[in-house]
Amino acid sequence: MTSHPQDARTWQRPDDPARPTSASLVDPEDDLPSSTYGGDFETTAIPRWDADKGAPAPPVFNLMNDPEPLPYVQPHAGPPVVPYGPTEIGPDADDRVKAARRRGTQDLGLMLLRVGLGVLLVGHGLQKAFGWWGGPGLGGFQDSLTEVGYQHANILTYVGAVAQIGAGVLLVLGLFTPIAAAVALAYLINSLLAGVASQSEGFPFFLPGGFEFHVTLIVIAAALILTGPGRYGFDAGRGWARRPFVGSVVALLLGIGLGVAMWVLLNGANPLA
Repeated sequence: MTSHPQDARTWQRPDDPARPTSASLVDPEDDLPSSTYGGDFETTAIPRWDADKGAPAPPVFNLMNDPEPLPYVQPHAGPPVVPYGPTEIGPDADDRVKAARRRGTQDLGLMLLRVGLGVLLVGHGLQKAFGWWGGPGLGGFQDSLTEVGYQHANILTYVGAVAQIGAGVLLVLGLFTPIAAAVALAYLINSLLAGVASQSEGFPFFLPGGFEFHVTLIVIAAALILTGPGRYGFDAGRGWARRPFVGSVVALLLGIGLGVAMWVLLNGANPLA
């Protein structure tokens, strides 16, 4: 806009009637050289502000919805350089490695006890369920439960056979070992009490007519609950295999309580009488 800087009329709107005819509205970007600019002798004509009044309006761009441009990444040759440094291992990890090495053949011994008890339980369970290896079968097992004095012997026959076989299989696999050993402990306690109650000649715990076999199996089951199954089994990654503590004590009390409760509620006889 060309006018005298002190003339206030020159700063009025273009459509104002008081605007002088010498004033004109221009765009500063229009005052640019053309693509064929020839030097200082070429000038650019400044169009009037109302020259394109009848032309269509320029398109409106919605800048809010347009995607933002990607950030500029400086190209470089070769793979990126990653600053690698030494990694410090804490004292806890070192202690765990040393503790694992100090176990020696402990896990092998636990696996031997676990698999041995599981195989015995499965074998005796198959004798009761199918009569294999000279076993009594379901009928003979039910008769023996009734003779000892158990109530609901028809149901206990299937429960006892399934519990014995299932606990034995889990012990062999090393899967849910505290629960399987607790179930085996409850079954073995009932088996011991039933054997003692059926004796008519005193209380023989030792050879030739004692119950050392039952007592030994009970001790093994309780020991497996407290020590855990070892690292050679499906429970190797669980807490009761690495460091059994409170849960093992709870499982031991649960197995003892379940065995005694089954005898008291379903039999009720005094085995020492």
